[in-house]
Amino acid sequence: MSATQTRRDSLPWYKERWTWLLMLMPATAIVAGFITLWLAITSFDGLVADDYYKQGLAINQTLARANAAQERGLVGQVKFSADEISVGLSARSGVELPSKLLVTLAHPTKGGLDQQLVLERSGDLYRGAVRAALSSAHWKVLIEDESRSWRLSGTAFLPAETEIRIDSSDLKPVD
Repeated sequence: MSATQTRRDSLPWYKERWTWLLMLMPATAIVAGFITLWLAITSFDGLVADDYYKQGLAINQTLARANAAQERGLVGQVKFSADEISVGLSARSGVELPSKLLVTLAHPTKGGLDQQLVLERSGDLYRGAVRAALSSAHWKVLIEDESRSWRLSGTAFLPAETEIRIDSSDLKPVD
């Protein structure tokens, strides 16, 4: 046995390189855990819908309203601008169009950005002001009459799509 080998064997643990390398992984996991905890506490995403259970139970009503729109042959042409939304609505002959439309613009992840608008009929179009600027996202667009007897549903990727068409005949019939 040489003198250098004996000296190397007798080094205290804190002077060994491998000890620190082995402790690096758990220490990194602890730091990452604290960063994750901090992010979880400071950023609240919230639920998209607070009453998700009731909405799940009401799915049959939603499907019935989509079928009612299909029976009426409803087609909506939605145009978005910076401060206004306009909807051109057409239906089969003999179907009377309502005087007002309820339009819901639902953000895909942040329920606080959702907007519910009442659009007044002006000639062939329904128009209404958007309350807050719509951020860049895939927005869900729901169009209903005041009595909520029918519903048209579509999506728009804003700001790329400033005009979308929602056609009830694209829906598959539900038995």
